[in-house]
Amino acid sequence: MPLPHRQTDIAVIGAGAAGMMAAAIAGQRGRRVWLADHRSNPGEKIRISGGGRCNFTNIYTSPDHFLSSNPHFCKSALAQYSAADFIALVERHSIAYHEKKLGQLFCDHSAKDIIAMLVAECQNGGVEMALETAIHKVEKNGAGFRLKTSAGLMDADALIIATGGLSIPKIGATGFGYDIARQFGHDIIPTRAGLVPLTFDDTMLHQARDLAGISVDASVSAGRASFQEGLLFTHRGLSGPSVLQASSYWRDGESISVNLTPDTDLQTALISAKKQHPKQDCATALANFLPKRLAQQILEDHAIKMPLGETPDKAILALCQRVQEWQVFPNGTEGYRTAEVTLGGVNPSGLNSKTMESKIQKGLYFIGEVVDVTGHLGGFNFQWAWSSAYVAGQSA
Repeated sequence: MPLPHRQTDIAVIGAGAAGMMAAAIAGQRGRRVWLADHRSNPGEKIRISGGGRCNFTNIYTSPDHFLSSNPHFCKSALAQYSAADFIALVERHSIAYHEKKLGQLFCDHSAKDIIAMLVAECQNGGVEMALETAIHKVEKNGAGFRLKTSAGLMDADALIIATGGLSIPKIGATGFGYDIARQFGHDIIPTRAGLVPLTFDDTMLHQARDLAGISVDASVSAGRASFQEGLLFTHRGLSGPSVLQASSYWRDGESISVNLTPDTDLQTALISAKKQHPKQDCATALANFLPKRLAQQILEDHAIKMPLGETPDKAILALCQRVQEWQVFPNGTEGYRTAEVTLGGVNPSGLNSKTMESKIQKGLYFIGEVVDVTGHLGGFNFQWAWSSAYVAGQSA
């Protein structure tokens, strides 16, 4: 028995954050929308985000919090649909939330509340959701598109690609969206893992073998970017918010600069301690500013074993530089397996920033993570999903 051959106004591929949002917006405009995903559940990345609480936006969202080959590209979508707009949607659905820090908004209860909200919005727009549906082929069909799927043929006047990037393949991430973009003549900015832990080589791992699990507030710099938040030593290298942020700016072969006591004038503090407590050992003095195990490891690396009063000021200065200007050469990242986002993607130069429509192929749209727009940690990437999806849903 042949599979059905059907028609819709808009086909949306990818039932994640951006895909559900775009489908809902378009459906509520009165458009017939067919939303497909190869997974059995919508919004998988939403479900696992924010420790299961979903950091769904950031009240301080601005274009400065995004990386792209065209830093101006995100401005229009963010202006058309702001963090305040999404917060209003969350409040209309009576979802309790709180600000954790730095403008980051999380659900009080569960990330599933956001998924349920988006599903309800899709239902309100009459969206047909086709889960566990594989898209085998996309081709031009007259003025529209023809999709060959595991559920049959679907003809659509407009096509929205919301398939995400390559991060976290265990929840179904693929490069499908990039393949479609190339098929229709779009350039792809080379992709790499972003917001991802950095790894050490064997030598550094040996030196830091006893530090796994230790966390400190630190300032981490990569390139021209610097972030001060938590840093976590792991069995593979470094993680924590400050490192994840810096990873998006780090490139292979480069170093990162780490200040383990960013709020302390460490040199002045240790010189003062030397005068006031000359018999105190250096490890004890340094442990006033760092976790004890970390302080001991740093002192072992510097082979300083004498009391503070006998330690030359020159040695104290070198110690302070090690703590506050630690130059680390990661040997890589943990890759897409643990990356929160994918840097790179569909080149914005080929898209209309006001609508997300292709400049090459009328009726074709790319939204969310598949586009070369990547936010900082803290809810910015979800806001990009909502904003880019909104403008596409309004236009398609």
